[in-house]
Amino acid sequence: MPVDRVLITPTPFAAIDQRPIEMLSALGVDYVLNPLGKRPNEEQMVELVDGFDIIIAGTEPITDRVMASAPRLRLISRVGVGLDNIDLEAARRRSIAISHTPVAPVPAVAEMTIAFMLVLLRDLQVSNARMHEGEWHKVIGRRLANVTIGIVGLGHIGRAVLGKLAALGASEVLVNDSEPDLHLSESVEGIVVKWVGLDELLVNSDVVTLHLPLTKSTRNLIALRELTKMKKDSVLINTSRGGIVNEDDLFSVLAQGHLAGAGIDVFEDEPYAGPLATVERCLLTSHMGSASTDCRARMEVEATEEVTRYLTGQSLMFPVSDSSILGGLRERTKHL
Repeated sequence: MPVDRVLITPTPFAAIDQRPIEMLSALGVDYVLNPLGKRPNEEQMVELVDGFDIIIAGTEPITDRVMASAPRLRLISRVGVGLDNIDLEAARRRSIAISHTPVAPVPAVAEMTIAFMLVLLRDLQVSNARMHEGEWHKVIGRRLANVTIGIVGLGHIGRAVLGKLAALGASEVLVNDSEPDLHLSESVEGIVVKWVGLDELLVNSDVVTLHLPLTKSTRNLIALRELTKMKKDSVLINTSRGGIVNEDDLFSVLAQGHLAGAGIDVFEDEPYAGPLATVERCLLTSHMGSASTDCRARMEVEATEEVTRYLTGQSLMFPVSDSSILGGLRERTKHL
């Protein structure tokens, strides 16, 4: 009987916690670490995948063409939550199972979102730049307790952000989600939660933070029309997925001085080398929201546990269902 072969594309992998490698060794599979030492592009994936039954995947493109080059492929186990790099319809047609790790990255992404808020509301990034230029720069900032925060998308990460805001003394939060939990405000002590449409949230929030999947309907969800609806002194934060915010429109609005700032961790094309990097009030990070040691290790372990479940005939813990593949992946953006 042929040995199952597993391609591991994220790199580095198991550098923090060796358990994923130990689990694969215990399974008796033939596993191969990414030989490139970097994120593969589509052409490189086409070359890499032939002969493998399972891919433990990162953010590299797994397109229909890539899948066609891997006729033995049966499972894609995603290290992370996003699925926009995988052609879900092609996977469905080819009966390739997909799983991901939607819970593991939550604490790290939520903490980084809060960090963006604190830095931008106090203009710390500007003060830091001035100090490095030899200027003693002071600004009067704002506190979380005195601003209205808008959360677009109240899934795992959005809820974690809400909980942290309550602990930090935030008093009013506007939420836009396609499936409102009208009893939520009763369970969040000391904070008023109001469910609103997207336009109302944009108009009335001092901070807008996005926590959404990238789908056909969320691509360019925040473009020129939406950005100009936001308050002149408001800030925008995106730690979810590149492509949800139109980067050219954001640059234009920031250059015109309409927004007080933006915190962006994810980009349409990565690595990012666009004009937002020239805007001092735009705080940019390199898609590192989930990159804490504990959360990264947990993501890798959970993705490998899914491989174990699959090969031992157990049900996947976090499968991507047929309804998700056909476009029913929960979208949290409909106007209420």
